[in-house]
Amino acid sequence: MGCALVGFIAELADQRGVLSGETRAFLIVGLLGGFTTFSAFGNETMNLLRDGELWLAGGNIVGHIVLSLIAVWLGYSTAYLLWK
Repeated sequence: MGCALVGFIAELADQRGVLSGETRAFLIVGLLGGFTTFSAFGNETMNLLRDGELWLAGGNIVGHIVLSLIAVWLGYSTAYLLWK
C-alpha cells in the first residue's frame, strides 16, 4: 500500500507539478517513509533464515521487492490515468 502511494504521489509531483518539492519530500520521505519501513520484512526474513528455511527466505526477499516495484508502478499509472 505504501509503495503504491509513493508511486501515486511521485507521479503527481514529478509529471503533473501538483506538489512542491518540499511537500513531495515530506509526503514521500517523511510520512510514507515511516509507513513503509522494511522492519517487519527484515524480521520475518531473519526468522526464516534462522529456522533454516532458505528457499522461503529467498522467496520472501524476491516477492517483497517485485511486489513493491509493481505497487509503485500501479501508483504511477493510477495517478496518470486520473489526471491526464
